[in-house]
Amino acid sequence: MKYLLYFALFGAAVFTACGDDSSNPVINEGTSSSSVFNRSSSSAVSSVPDGSFVDSRDGQVYKMVTIGNQVWMAQNLNFESPDSYCYEDKKDNCTKYGRLYKWSAAMDSAGLYSENGKGCGHEVWDCTPTYPVLGVCPSGWHLPSKEEFETLLETVGGKSIAGKKLKSTTGWKTIVHDPNGTDDFGFSAVPSGSRGSDGSYGQLGSYGDLWTATEDFFSSAYGLFLFSEENKAEVAGFDTRLAFPVRCVKNEL
Repeated sequence: MKYLLYFALFGAAVFTACGDDSSNPVINEGTSSSSVFNRSSSSAVSSVPDGSFVDSRDGQVYKMVTIGNQVWMAQNLNFESPDSYCYEDKKDNCTKYGRLYKWSAAMDSAGLYSENGKGCGHEVWDCTPTYPVLGVCPSGWHLPSKEEFETLLETVGGKSIAGKKLKSTTGWKTIVHDPNGTDDFGFSAVPSGSRGSDGSYGQLGSYGDLWTATEDFFSSAYGLFLFSEENKAEVAGFDTRLAFPVRCVKNEL
């Protein structure tokens, strides 16, 4: 626990930089930037655009993008489940940024959809998920592990520059430096903010952190850390009482 995030608003959000309540194309070396490597989901139908898939639970359509050997959602998940929220309780924010999930909700600790993350919530000593963790993700996809996010950062050039390359080109709030990304790989990370343990909302425009399926300690779990003022990105530990967005990764074939 080396850094303190969110100051007074989210005083509980302490994370380590190492490691429960209520279509842009992939740019690979030696390939043209006009080459598209997206793969269609088996759940897609003819009315769904190429490079997209349908969440069969609620019919929502999501963009997806292939980066290296991984296929990622190119939008934050917006599936309504217990302990998930719209920023400031406004539906339009769910449409724009996706929902905010407590870690227990992201993991599906109640076992509503799968047994793989059952029992994994705040201050649980014996959380032993079975990977891959479906969690709150659609069938055929899963909540990424710490290692899968680390692989993503290495694939796009390393954590020192990954934030710049993964962030969307608009929407990030200027404090001192140019906050926006170049979105070189179509991941399009957005500054979705978060919900604090006290139910307050904050950091919209500045932070775009995303949950993993890997526990850090009994009261924290790893997430991808993205900040408007940083070109870097890293996988860090966050208090599990916070609510962050979710990006799912496609199961390997």
